[in-house]
Amino acid sequence: MNKLKCTMSYDGTNFSGFQIQPEKRTIQSEVEAALTRMHKGQPIRVHSSGRTDKGVHAKRQVIHFETPLDIPNERWKKALNALLPADIMMLQVEHVPTTFHARYDAIEKEYRYFITNTKERNIFQRHYMYFDPTKMDMEKLKQACKKFEGTHDFTSFCSARTTIKGSKVRTLYEVKAYKQDNIIEIIFRGNGFLYNMVRIIVGVLLDVAKGKLELEAIDTLFAEKNRENVGVTIPPEGLYLWNVIYEKSESF
Repeated sequence: MNKLKCTMSYDGTNFSGFQIQPEKRTIQSEVEAALTRMHKGQPIRVHSSGRTDKGVHAKRQVIHFETPLDIPNERWKKALNALLPADIMMLQVEHVPTTFHARYDAIEKEYRYFITNTKERNIFQRHYMYFDPTKMDMEKLKQACKKFEGTHDFTSFCSARTTIKGSKVRTLYEVKAYKQDNIIEIIFRGNGFLYNMVRIIVGVLLDVAKGKLELEAIDTLFAEKNRENVGVTIPPEGLYLWNVIYEKSESF
C-alpha cells in the first residue's frame, strides 16, 4: 500500500466547504469521486490538513490518502487534474512514509484575508475579496495585528459552534497587514486555528481600523473568553488557506 501527499488549490466559491456533506458539493467529495474512478469503483478516503468553510479558497491545501496503485507522481497529478472539476487543481503529488498525516504532521499554517477598500464595489472581485468602503487607519490596523501575535487563549475569537472540547490556546507567529492599490491584505501564520478564528479576528481588526473599537479593548476581549462580546464573523470570500508547512524549509 502506498501513501500519497497531494498539494492542491481550489476556488471555494461554489463549494459547501471542504468536508463531505450529504446532498452538497464539497472539495472532499469531488476529490474522492475522482480517486474512486481511478480505482475502478473502489472508494478512497482522503484526509486534509484542515477543513475550510463554504466560500473559503485555498492556494495550497494538503491532503493524503492510501492507494494500492503504483503510479509515478507526475502521472498521478496529470490523471487527477484530468478528472477533477475546473475549480480544483492538484499542484504536486508525492509519495510519503506510511506514518505521514496531513493534519497531525503540520507544524504551521498560513491564512490570508483580502479586503477591497474602495468607494464602489468591483463585481468581478465579489467572490474573492471582501468589500468595505469605510476609511481605514492602517497604522491602527497594524498595531491591532500585533495584539494577536504570541500564545493566547482564543476562546473569544472562535465560533460558539466549534466542536473542539479541549484547550483553545493557540500561537500566532505573525499577524500583519498591508495596503496596496486599495487592497488590504492581512496575513496570519500560526501553529493552529480554531473554527472561524481568522474571520472573527479580521472583524475586530477592521473595527479598530475604522475607529469603532479601541486598541486596548482587544486585551479585554481576550480576558473575557466570551464569543458574545466580540463583533460579527466577517464573510468567507476574502479568506484563503495560503500554505501548510511540514518542515521549516517549506516556504512560499
